Amino acid sequence: MLSHQHSTEEPLWVYPKDEPQWKDTIVKEFKIHPVTAQILVSRGFTSLDAIHHYLYAKLPDLHDPFLLAEMPQAVDRICRAIANSETILVYGDNDVDGMTGTALLTEFFQDLGANVLFFVSNRGTHREYLVVEALEYALQNQCKLLITVDCGITAAAEIATVVEAKIDVIITDHHEPTGPIPHCVATLNPKLQNNPYPNRDLTGVGVAFKLAHGVTNQLVEEGKITAKKIDLKRYLDLVALGTVADMGALIGENRILVRYGLKQLRKTKRIGLTKLVSVCDVDLNELTTFTIASKIAPRLNSLGRIDEPQKGVQLLLARNSVTAEKLAIELDLNNIERQRIERTISVDVDNIISAHPEILCYKAIVMNSDKWHPGVIAILSTRFAKHYNRPTVMISVENGVGKGSLRSIPEFPLLEVLKECSDLLINYGGHDFAAGLTIKEQNIEEFKKRFIQISHDRLTDNDVQTKLYLDAEIHFHELTFDFMESLRLFEPYGNENPQPILYSDAKQAWPPKVISKTHLKLYLEQGDRLLEGVAFGQARQSPFLRKKDLVLRVAFTPQINNFQGPSIQLLIRNFKIIPAEPIQGPILGSQNSSINP
Repeated sequence: MLSHQHSTEEPLWVYPKDEPQWKDTIVKEFKIHPVTAQILVSRGFTSLDAIHHYLYAKLPDLHDPFLLAEMPQAVDRICRAIANSETILVYGDNDVDGMTGTALLTEFFQDLGANVLFFVSNRGTHREYLVVEALEYALQNQCKLLITVDCGITAAAEIATVVEAKIDVIITDHHEPTGPIPHCVATLNPKLQNNPYPNRDLTGVGVAFKLAHGVTNQLVEEGKITAKKIDLKRYLDLVALGTVADMGALIGENRILVRYGLKQLRKTKRIGLTKLVSVCDVDLNELTTFTIASKIAPRLNSLGRIDEPQKGVQLLLARNSVTAEKLAIELDLNNIERQRIERTISVDVDNIISAHPEILCYKAIVMNSDKWHPGVIAILSTRFAKHYNRPTVMISVENGVGKGSLRSIPEFPLLEVLKECSDLLINYGGHDFAAGLTIKEQNIEEFKKRFIQISHDRLTDNDVQTKLYLDAEIHFHELTFDFMESLRLFEPYGNENPQPILYSDAKQAWPPKVISKTHLKLYLEQGDRLLEGVAFGQARQSPFLRKKDLVLRVAFTPQINNFQGPSIQLLIRNFKIIPAEPIQGPILGSQNSSINP
């Protein structure tokens, strides 16, 4: 939805860093296009080694799993469980990160011949009871070792209950610790204080993969299995799926894991995944981080939102084609229902904002309702935080208890703020820019006032203005298929590694065309080159673009369009009308003011 007039604020254009000598050094060292080198300058790279690692790192460049604190204790306990034929319970969170990590460890232990079961938390259970729920399952099945995936770091009291029941616990998690660290056999978390592991950005499935890597290394070293027994690359499809779905930062080690994971996904032999990809109407050979985030992950996530997340792990582990197809179709239907619920809530939020426009006068958005489904508020808080560029909290209230989802902007880390509000909360956890909370209904108004006041004290007007970061200027004659191939060096795209945004000045060859009532197709000319561009959702600008000889400064991402033969077209992110004379550098003083970082 997001259709009101308050959503039309134009972004602040942030122009690229200008460091010509450094750019020339990059061009000479890597023999790459000057625009490609400028993108690297704009992204803040300051050494040739860092650029080389970013562009060309391979699987052998992954960090040693034993750099994770307490990895030796975790590996020793697992190896003992396998040797003694103890039953291991893998207990995962109910999102895609948790499902993929649970499937990874379950399949890994099966491949080693271990006795293993899995259990995924139920969407309807309050988080403080989740581990107790797993304890009941572990006791029923005489499990001696419980391994968490993507959860557990904030459950010290509950973990103590499990340990008292004579069940050993290994925590694998990537969320920020917000209280005492649970007392157990080992805690694997790259965000632990004084942890030597170089990559704080591992996701839950990434930590699970590291554990599998550590166990494999030890078993091979001890001569208990051969190096050919376990092919760790087989699990990278799950790592890519979970990392992208959880918006893991696609820099450093995560970038390696996802790059190779995408290759593994394209040739996956997992029946469940191939059926799910088919239902999504995606070509497996053309799978990208975008199709994962927009089509595959939402269908798996729909289970944790409105159905049973156990089915997600069952699908990922399925060996039977009929079962896999049935589950994939069920996921698709769940996703349709999730979209319906989401639209209903989105309309409700739009109506609330229309009735109370003062909500957008604050530097944070905090809203609550007893009509909202708790399973979809995370999706909507993400959308509203991005749309309005403000910290956003959405709270769904049921039976006197609110379940909240929080998303934020880089200038406003959440966990310290939640700590300051902890006297009002039942519990909270997550990351600085994506978190969750549980709160009694009677405390919501006080929490709302306090959270908004803190945002007012710590954020400036500039902080909450939407910004458009430009990577490089380019001329149309440079937009060749060879250049498009060079841009592939930046893939895979995702969180903290977005698609490059370029800009150029061009004259309109003829007036724009409105497509599907809401989009705009532009016909842009620069020198002897004419290119088409599509500006999604910009049809309302059409009346302003009908003057003769109009010159635009256009911010865009170039794409290859294979319809009726390959051609290069522009995905237009924003544009400005400028005087027809050639202009050097940023344009100041227009309604779309511009800044240099």
